[in-house]
Amino acid sequence: MDDKALFWIFFNVFVLLMLALDLGVFNRKAHEVKMKEALIWSGVWIGLALLFNVALYYYYTPPDGYTRAESALQFLTGYVIEKSLSVDNIFVFVLIFTFFKVPAIYQHKVLFWGIIGALVMRVVFIFAGVALINKFAWIIYVFGAFLIFTGFKLVMQKDKEIHPEKNPVLRLFKRFFRVSNEYQDGKFFTTMNAKRVATPLFVVLIMVETTDLIFAIDSIPAILAITKDPFIVYSSNVFAILGLRSLYFALAGLVKLFKYLHYGLAAILVLVGTKMILNHYYSAKIISTELSLILIVVILAFSVIASILKPMAKEA
Repeated sequence: MDDKALFWIFFNVFVLLMLALDLGVFNRKAHEVKMKEALIWSGVWIGLALLFNVALYYYYTPPDGYTRAESALQFLTGYVIEKSLSVDNIFVFVLIFTFFKVPAIYQHKVLFWGIIGALVMRVVFIFAGVALINKFAWIIYVFGAFLIFTGFKLVMQKDKEIHPEKNPVLRLFKRFFRVSNEYQDGKFFTTMNAKRVATPLFVVLIMVETTDLIFAIDSIPAILAITKDPFIVYSSNVFAILGLRSLYFALAGLVKLFKYLHYGLAAILVLVGTKMILNHYYSAKIISTELSLILIVVILAFSVIASILKPMAKEA
């Protein structure tokens, strides 16, 4: 068994172990996640991602044509991209939980099972994307153009709103299942008049899953602009998703303050889309991975600082 296969096995065992500990030990009882707990877990997930990055640098066997240092840098860049784009997910999750008036004590459960579904969807998207690029090289231009288009669309869009009645998956679900009007002790399904019915909590889970599906369409092409190595794409995505819940509870109350952050996210999408097109068109790397990482960090820092300073200027 080669080193790459061992990395796949080790990483997936690690993910399953962490999910089991999360559900069976640390969050066995439903509770409201406070800011302190969320910040601690955010630090844990970021720390684990960085430790894994170090392991890649010293032990990973990269594809032909890459060094371990390049693979490690690609993982870090992809992780930063996925982490930054996940902030947009958080804003939508806030809207969903507010719209459906989900009690704080049940929000962690929805996000946990939502992330399980997200992991499955990302795996499918990643291998499909890599397979398409390997089979049809020209599709890189489609992915790049799509990212640039999404970036400009993000700049132009108005305030986000939630319209459950327009969600096709939810409408299809309601054709075949009845939905109760009240939350039932954190259950997704319950029995009413001897019939099995879904609770509003399961409706919220459907909204969360379909929302992540939409975000995956943006994020997977974005990281494929950095690397075509399936393991690097997969592992950086998974680490970003696993830390999404704790990041949500840490930033849910603050995300509305970062009013210019979506401009930064739009700029990142345009950047990686441009990188994907230029680096494929020219034999030399016009935008290196190192330059991409620096620009992404600078863009994020600038948009956050601008969001903080603008209210201060108004207040003054």
